[in-house]
Amino acid sequence: MKLTKWKSIVKLAITTISIFIISIVFNPYGMQNAHAILAQGDAITDPEAILRYALPIDNKYIREIQGDIEKIGKDLRTKRWASVAKKVKNAGFVLKLHQNDIIASLPESLQPKATELVASITEDVAKIQELIEREDREKIYTLRSAILDNITLLEEDMVMGFPFTVPEEYSNLPQLLGRAKVEVKTTQGDLLIVVDGYSAPVTGGNFVDLVDRKFYDGLPFIRAEDFYVLQTGDPIGEAEGFIDPNTKQYRGIPLEILVKGESEPIYGFTTEDLGMYLAQPVLPFNAYGAVALARPTSDPNGGSSQFFFFKFDTEVTPPGYNLMDGRFAVFGYVTEGADVLDKLTAEDKIISMKVIEGQENLKTN
Repeated sequence: MKLTKWKSIVKLAITTISIFIISIVFNPYGMQNAHAILAQGDAITDPEAILRYALPIDNKYIREIQGDIEKIGKDLRTKRWASVAKKVKNAGFVLKLHQNDIIASLPESLQPKATELVASITEDVAKIQELIEREDREKIYTLRSAILDNITLLEEDMVMGFPFTVPEEYSNLPQLLGRAKVEVKTTQGDLLIVVDGYSAPVTGGNFVDLVDRKFYDGLPFIRAEDFYVLQTGDPIGEAEGFIDPNTKQYRGIPLEILVKGESEPIYGFTTEDLGMYLAQPVLPFNAYGAVALARPTSDPNGGSSQFFFFKFDTEVTPPGYNLMDGRFAVFGYVTEGADVLDKLTAEDKIISMKVIEGQENLKTN
């Protein structure tokens, strides 16, 4: 979305003012803790990268390689060839020294597949090292994408079971004990959402269950704000959420946020409620197309069927400069169809939604 310089300045001013106004409204302590909205370091904006880092694995070697290959994207854009060369060389060095350590961290039955993936990654890293001398950005971008796809496959196979037990008090709610992919057909085109049950099993389980029930099919988008959110999931009629046909009761979903460094999610409280002002969620609002559960402002546990896509303009709203992290539960990301999401408005609607992968990870009563 291209803007004139003047329009960019106006947008920046409006956004800055809005951030500070919202910080007062949402923060019961006024501006005392407004510093919490500042970005923490170099925020990751690629949804697929965020999803890779969210996988519950513990292999420092593959993480180091992943980090090096991801970071060359920024260096390629700015033509910092020396930095690209340094990161790719390091990735190749780690692969050479620790490929056996990487393969050994997978179950024995998956090690032949892992061996092939590591060999392919190693080969592509070597090709990039050759291409750096010719400064061939397009071919390097293509190889970088292939490497990261293979790293994703490798890391997904490294996951050893579900990392924690969901509290018993939520056992009556659907749970997604893994990941799922949901295809969304809209009046503007198709989207693909990856739902991360490893970080948000209850929120993700509720969403996938409702997709299975065809709950969202035909529903309109009820709120559409440029550079902010696109919301849907309000059923036809008086109810504002899902009414369970078995209990005839509104299905309320607790606020569920997994914070980096914690072994399981926080339930029922915002990070601000707990005084964790600088806590970083595993699933942050850094990426265009983050998908989160909507909820009443006054009730952390009042979410149900309504959800929203986070649409922010990185030009005027840098990742990390938002008041959403820790207040709303992200449960997935749009990984395909960002251009479609950009076109959707309140005049559009969902045609259908379907689980196309990971159905076996959904646990219902």
